[in-house]
Amino acid sequence: MHSGEKLPGYRFPLAVIGYAVWLYHRFTLSYRDIEELLLERGIAVTRESIRHWCIKFSDLFAQGLRHREPRRGSRWHLDEMCVDVGGVKQWLWRAVDEHGAVLDVLLQQHRDTAAARSFFQRLLGEYDVPEVIHTDKLWSYGAALRELSVLHSVEHIQVMSTARCNNLVEQSHRPTRRQERQQRGFRSRRRAQGFLDLHARLANLHHPARSTVSARHRRHHQQVAFRTWQEIVWQVA
Repeated sequence: MHSGEKLPGYRFPLAVIGYAVWLYHRFTLSYRDIEELLLERGIAVTRESIRHWCIKFSDLFAQGLRHREPRRGSRWHLDEMCVDVGGVKQWLWRAVDEHGAVLDVLLQQHRDTAAARSFFQRLLGEYDVPEVIHTDKLWSYGAALRELSVLHSVEHIQVMSTARCNNLVEQSHRPTRRQERQQRGFRSRRRAQGFLDLHARLANLHHPARSTVSARHRRHHQQVAFRTWQEIVWQVA
């Protein structure tokens, strides 16, 4: 099925659905903002429809992007931050590699050894054992590493959360904070996890698009990212 065709039960073609979901997860936009942007293009769709598309397709798109990601680095940088989910404090655990690419994100209720162990196990289910793991001074990381025999030989470097070598993961948290403020806190844990999964994969897809590279290189990379996204959207059918 081409992205211009419609899925059964949907009024709009995949191209429109994919574009709306991409806008919501790529930029700090509300459903109302996207409704207006689409209307400017002659596409009249309600905010509720856009919300439904984001809930329905986010996981599918995230998995498609995850399977296309290149091999990641061997140095993990881990950190956790507090987020508001439905008025309840939750902890968002995040891991990035030495290049700043997001390895995974996981919302959990606690910030203890069990939570750290669960996050390590989730990472090990997707990636090879790293050479080095950087964390802050949270004692739960060290306790969890001691419980996982596969990680006993891995060098564990603990630094202050504001240290320069842990700046990669600190910077990676910033878009989440912006989106949290835009949404005035996430509404539910399941929806927040789904949003953050796709948000992270899109950040990886567009990652090298920085001001430190030439405009020509940046445009080329963005064109490749756009084509990859379209391929992911087509696969949904």
